[in-house]
Amino acid sequence: MTELTTDLLRREASAFSGVESTYPEPSLFGVSDGKAIGTYLEHKFRAYLNRQGYKFAMGNPANGLDFPGLDVDIKVTSIKQPQSSCPFRSIRQKVYGLGYSLLVFIYDKKDNPKERVAVLRMVNTVFVDAAQTADFQMTQGLRKIIADGGGEDAMRDDVMAFMEARSLTSDEGELRALAADVVAKTPEQGYLTISPALQWRLQYKRIMEKAGTVDGVHSVYVSSASV
Repeated sequence: MTELTTDLLRREASAFSGVESTYPEPSLFGVSDGKAIGTYLEHKFRAYLNRQGYKFAMGNPANGLDFPGLDVDIKVTSIKQPQSSCPFRSIRQKVYGLGYSLLVFIYDKKDNPKERVAVLRMVNTVFVDAAQTADFQMTQGLRKIIADGGGEDAMRDDVMAFMEARSLTSDEGELRALAADVVAKTPEQGYLTISPALQWRLQYKRIMEKAGTVDGVHSVYVSSASV
């Protein structure tokens, strides 16, 4: 068996997306539950990788990632509302990223009433490196403050005020510590939109726009058909 790598994962995700985009699936006919569709696609992709002869660690609820050996998680979302949730670990994720990479399958589901099957056409499949999984506007603003320069104390105060104005946390001590870290280590530019809730809510429109044009956001597959 071949050890699965990130490069191979992206290559196989591209091939899988092309095949899946034309596959008539009876079990998904009439199904509108995004979670059920996501579970179907995740299981099918892992089964595809197994058939291709790849060896990889299986994800489970304990480690929280679909490919823990690669630090990669799969996200599946409809083009109608390209977003999903992920576990909240720390406010630092919005500044420094989720801590793992994302393989995002973005589909357009069409039912065929005559054949009673559904097809999941992959509109986009995007791979986002872990370093680029922070919030776009948060990192853009913080990077500008650091780029504009000034004394360390002044920058720290500006960073703290910027994060406080965006309600990152009400814990002043946590905010102050994070501001000091940002001045010491400038965050990478992120490309997700991350909204706080009981879990993080990740939105993917920007990664679809930026895929293949910026470092760390890879265009894996793009449908040739119009949406």
